[in-house]
Amino acid sequence: MNHQSVDVTASNSLLPMVSVVVPVYNGEADLPDLISCLLSQTYPQDRVEYLLVDNKSSDRTLTLLQTAAKVHPITICPLSENQIQSSYAARNTGIRAAIGEVVAFTDADCRPQPQWLESLVKPLINSEVVIVVGEITGLPGKSLLERQAQIQDTLSQKHTLAHPFCAYGQTANLAIRRIALEKVGLFRPYLTTGGDADICWRILNANIGRLEFAPDAIVQHRHRATFQELESQWRRYGRSNRYLHELHGVDLMPRLTPKEYCYRLARWLVKEVPKNSLKAIAGQATLVDLLNTPIALFTAKARYRGQSDAKLPETAKIIEWL
Repeated sequence: MNHQSVDVTASNSLLPMVSVVVPVYNGEADLPDLISCLLSQTYPQDRVEYLLVDNKSSDRTLTLLQTAAKVHPITICPLSENQIQSSYAARNTGIRAAIGEVVAFTDADCRPQPQWLESLVKPLINSEVVIVVGEITGLPGKSLLERQAQIQDTLSQKHTLAHPFCAYGQTANLAIRRIALEKVGLFRPYLTTGGDADICWRILNANIGRLEFAPDAIVQHRHRATFQELESQWRRYGRSNRYLHELHGVDLMPRLTPKEYCYRLARWLVKEVPKNSLKAIAGQATLVDLLNTPIALFTAKARYRGQSDAKLPETAKIIEWL
């Protein structure tokens, strides 16, 4: 008898069953890399299922998911959410089909590193922990905006964990005990942004348990490479803030007045540009350092516009239940 195999099997059986839910919309280009990352996970294959939910894609996403389920050794469950065009509705579809006591989330354009799931689940050994937040880092990028976002750690969960209202984790890298979802409900299916904060806050406000950060549970994500993509990202952050203001009373972002805007630009031109130019000559600064303030002003303006233009639809207040 192979005693080592018996011991490994017994050890694996003590680990929680995990259901990884991934919403996918027109993810044809992302799926090969994503599935490669799922195949490389160190968490035991017999203790995890991957529920990949096509959300009304117009490309070959569903076909590719169905093929992947047949040819790969991991458990891939291709699902469809065709009623509501929303990543949160797609996640709800995945949760309903899940069999795991832990539900983990990431996105199709994310790249979970090999120890991601193992590290994300580890804090749940403590029964008081009901939410685990992993870290999000940027994929290597070449453009100016990608390098600037990398330096600023734009995607890092340290920003959401330090939210002045309450800590939360983005669904790009998040795990929740199923029992918590049974008690507070699922995602708001008609919400288009801010649903990750909403569900974390509902769980934490219900005093079911606490949130823990797992810095070694890493997924990588692309930074925005163009100003159009960057504006869209920060306008979405602004809409999220408006929605969370209406749902939870979060403070709105104050408007950057023309006077403040001009002051910061003048300070940049008079003080920062000369200083960083000298550093650049000495090899101690880059173009990213020189343009950091204008980029920050651009994103602040986009976020405020997103917040100002948004209004929470009545349907977005609906919570689905298991």
